[in-house]
Amino acid sequence: MKDRLIKIYHGFGLPRLIISVFLLALIIVAAGTDLSVPGLLSDSLVRIGQNGIYVLAMIPSIQAGAGLNFGLPVGVIAGMVGVLVSMENSLMGFGGFLVALLVAIPLGTIAGYLYSLLLNRVAGQEMMVGTYVGFSVVAGMCIFWLMAPFSNPALIWPVGGQGLRVTLTLVDTFGGTLNNFLAFQIFGLTVPTGLLLFYALLAFLLWLFLRSKPGVAMEVVGRNPRFAVASGLNINSYRSVGIVLSTVLAAIGYVVYAQSFGFAQLYNGPLMTAFPAVAAVLIGGASTREAKVVNAIIGVILFQTLLTVAMPVTNQLVEGNISEIARVIVSNGMILYALTRVTGGEQA
Repeated sequence: MKDRLIKIYHGFGLPRLIISVFLLALIIVAAGTDLSVPGLLSDSLVRIGQNGIYVLAMIPSIQAGAGLNFGLPVGVIAGMVGVLVSMENSLMGFGGFLVALLVAIPLGTIAGYLYSLLLNRVAGQEMMVGTYVGFSVVAGMCIFWLMAPFSNPALIWPVGGQGLRVTLTLVDTFGGTLNNFLAFQIFGLTVPTGLLLFYALLAFLLWLFLRSKPGVAMEVVGRNPRFAVASGLNINSYRSVGIVLSTVLAAIGYVVYAQSFGFAQLYNGPLMTAFPAVAAVLIGGASTREAKVVNAIIGVILFQTLLTVAMPVTNQLVEGNISEIARVIVSNGMILYALTRVTGGEQA
């Protein structure tokens, strides 16, 4: 029994154990205040579902040897266009959600392929180049949003009749479609069943792909390029597969995020999308060279739950409204910690 517990401890890792204990302590403190613990946990489930696909998007990029995908906004922009096309045509419910996906996935594939061509030319510097690519794409699209050929009055500025607004609401279209599907309450805890099932489906499909022949070949390319060449594998092709898959997951992730959040935030909205996802996957136990689906699941649960619980608890313990300050400290503190752990937090 002792050996089994030691094995579980080494598998889970000290950093994740510390974060889990800290999270449990926050929940206990919240239970002793006026805060609703079921309400906090309900919000945590929503945040896990709406941000989880972004974290999954890191897995193919890492496994293909391209490192952490700091160019996540490339895929997010593709998802954003899909959401806008659906909103332009005032599509509602699952119909609007599916149309947004059908537009976002092809755009994400094309954008991911072009992005992979660039990263294949800068092998070894993918994370730095990806960061600048993500920032550049967001900045460039700010110009496009001002000239985009949309005409729905709910999307464009009322004065001038041209250019998209900064924040768009999805309440009248497909906002909350997944969240409300088969949702139920238990002991005051609201479970967004549809959202979690969709996240679980994508996680399962990614898990299957990584165990398929192309997935194993992609992992070989990422782990040992020389052995891959000796085995007759085309390194750039399999790296492109990982990068394209990562970008497509980011596009799907934005559609899911937007319908769950209830708003689409244009212009600089997607600028920092990659950093919380990077932090979550590293906290979950991944490294810059190896990542598994379970790392993404553990990471997003710890990161998003801690972020959700820490802010209101801090607000209760400290006089005055410092929720925004607490959010910045907690989120950026975890991001800083994760990025300094080259091996995903295994080293202390």
